[in-house]
Amino acid sequence: MASGMAELLRLLLSVAEKAADVARVCRQEAPLFELLVQEKTGADKNKKFVQDFKTLADVLIQEMIRHDVCAQFPELTGFIHGEESNKFENGLGESVTVTVCAQEEDTAALLAKVLDGDQNAASLLTKVIHQDLPIRDETAESLQLSISPADVGIWIDPIDGTSQYIEGKEEEEADEGFCPFGLPCALVLIGVYLRSTGQPVMGVINQPFNRKDSTGKRWKGKHLWGVSYGDVNVCSLTHRSPSCLQKKDDLSVLLSSSERPAVKDALAAIPSSSLMYASGAGYKILCVVQGLVDVYVLSEGSTFKWDSCAPHALLRALGGGVSDLSECIRAHVSGNKGHTAGLTYHQPHNESQGVDRWANRGGIIAYLDSSVIDKVVAALVGKI
Repeated sequence: MASGMAELLRLLLSVAEKAADVARVCRQEAPLFELLVQEKTGADKNKKFVQDFKTLADVLIQEMIRHDVCAQFPELTGFIHGEESNKFENGLGESVTVTVCAQEEDTAALLAKVLDGDQNAASLLTKVIHQDLPIRDETAESLQLSISPADVGIWIDPIDGTSQYIEGKEEEEADEGFCPFGLPCALVLIGVYLRSTGQPVMGVINQPFNRKDSTGKRWKGKHLWGVSYGDVNVCSLTHRSPSCLQKKDDLSVLLSSSERPAVKDALAAIPSSSLMYASGAGYKILCVVQGLVDVYVLSEGSTFKWDSCAPHALLRALGGGVSDLSECIRAHVSGNKGHTAGLTYHQPHNESQGVDRWANRGGIIAYLDSSVIDKVVAALVGKI
């Protein structure tokens, strides 16, 4: 069992890198880039097709990960969840179920059908999807965990921060690592949770657009991972620890620019606080993971399990977490200060419909040091 989870992590690192390559190829290869970003005029189906291709990149990554993981770990079949439906309608009105096939030529034929017969684009995508991109990580491979892949489920966000990916602003991260918008905010997220409790136990984050290469023309990525189960807490970010990040009185709070004014005002009123803004839910939690900010706060229920599962696992490995903001506020009001109300990932909101069944509907607060929760929550009581 121990080697099974190490093998699963190794596989997830590999498929996440392959997913990042799909995201990069869609921007680097002219036939795909034109489909991705071209603003067409004319018939409605053309406009729809452009929009659909944006979705296709997401669906392809999701189905590629599902295919590769189930091929090696059939016990995970039915327990790999994602944001996107793989039912697709091409510009000719034909309904196609997007899957990754065992044979490369079969995948190419299916994608050509989705892409209205565009063989060039289909071949480019197929080549990337069927490549082998092993990632070697000695620490990941040496993990010993007393759980089996049969005990877990997986959440995939194939491209978190899709709007930043489509807009494609060539903004590079500053030296300290923070980027408020642009391609670096687009991430591949793969989170693993326990089927029994919903606790996140493993997370892989791949940032396809981290830095430009020496030519300044092509993007290079980076990956991070974390595992938190029992007494095992290991993260690839070994150079940071929560204890060294909270030896200061100021509080940096990361928000969405669309956050409600009452929340911004309440947080700005905390002594020595500073408000920062960035795009993409996954990227904002990643900023907390990296110690670039103290806390990420979102008062709306506009994120989902696939957004938070992977980075939540990394935060847990570092001693932090992602909590339900509304639950924390309720606990604070009732006198139960310090209540963390960590998010879980195994149960839907059965009274809701569609994707809302998997919303983090109480809002979220992501932190490295739980001592910030009371400070933030106290400021928000009565404001949301």
